[in-house]
Amino acid sequence: MHKVTPNPPEPETDPKKLQEATDRALDYYLKPKQPTPEEKQPSSQLFTVVDGIDTESLLANLSENLASADAMVSDLAFDLKGSRRHIAFGIQQLIELSRLLANRMLDSINPQH
Repeated sequence: MHKVTPNPPEPETDPKKLQEATDRALDYYLKPKQPTPEEKQPSSQLFTVVDGIDTESLLANLSENLASADAMVSDLAFDLKGSRRHIAFGIQQLIELSRLLANRMLDSINPQH
């Protein structure tokens, strides 16, 4: 049995519309939106922390950064002599105290039982 069906509509081949659609698609993927003026960071700010990061993650990263700084200053202090060595150990003590404070805050946010 033969069923009569209409032919599908012919695609629109207006070259101008086709070019506009192509340009929109390419611009969407290849030209990201520029931030609006109120979203731009000050030019003097080199680094920034992404908005929306939870406090626990921030404190955990702070603690890890302080541990790294502690290790670097400790290594440096053993290569120094005299008053420079005492200064390096003083810096190391401040870093360690800051790390203890960050860890205490981290424990109060996420108590580990």
